[in-house]
Amino acid sequence: MIHFLMKVLDWSEVWALLIPFTVLYFRRYQPKTLRPVIIYLWFALIINLICDIIMDFYRILPVWLQENNPYYNIHSVGRFVCFSFFFIKLQPTYFFILKRLLAWLSLAFLLINFIFFEDFFYKLNLSGNLLSAEAYLLLVYCMLYYLSALRDDSNFISEGKDFWIVTGLSIYLVINFFVFLFYPPMLKIHRLVMEIWYVHNIAYIIFCIFIAKAFYGPIRNKYTV
Repeated sequence: MIHFLMKVLDWSEVWALLIPFTVLYFRRYQPKTLRPVIIYLWFALIINLICDIIMDFYRILPVWLQENNPYYNIHSVGRFVCFSFFFIKLQPTYFFILKRLLAWLSLAFLLINFIFFEDFFYKLNLSGNLLSAEAYLLLVYCMLYYLSALRDDSNFISEGKDFWIVTGLSIYLVINFFVFLFYPPMLKIHRLVMEIWYVHNIAYIIFCIFIAKAFYGPIRNKYTV
């Protein structure tokens, strides 16, 4: 029974995405500001499916396709790009220069990190630098969102779809920041550290539930996708 539950959690990065997709199927008309989030869901579904297939069936795959770590790096970059566009388009008049600066800083970090310190396609380990930097920068975006909401002095912030997206993302990032930061070095010490990735998977399920809640909420913006 425990083995079955662990296997379900192993595949949660795939099936958890079906939660918001199911809601989106019945509530197809969403604000244009959520378009980057929807694009991310499709992107994540493809990448996570590849990762989990490699994880379970690596023995029958070619040698060059037996490690899924580079795909997690691709996922990290794709997630940051999608949510950067989400935050920039969501509140274009607030902290505009700072949000653009964060995007450029992330590009500079990518170039410096993977030119001088790490190999983006290194197969034996995740890039803790990339994942933790992504989490940190996205958390800054989340804080800027809440600061903008406080500046507006809005009493109905929790009624907006964007609130549930940002809150779910914040929970996911706060839980996983230290997982991303310490997982690769700790993994070199003992392989049992791999079990900590279940924390990430549980946080990802919560994140997807919050996205589904956002899709289910009423549309307050007439511009839809």
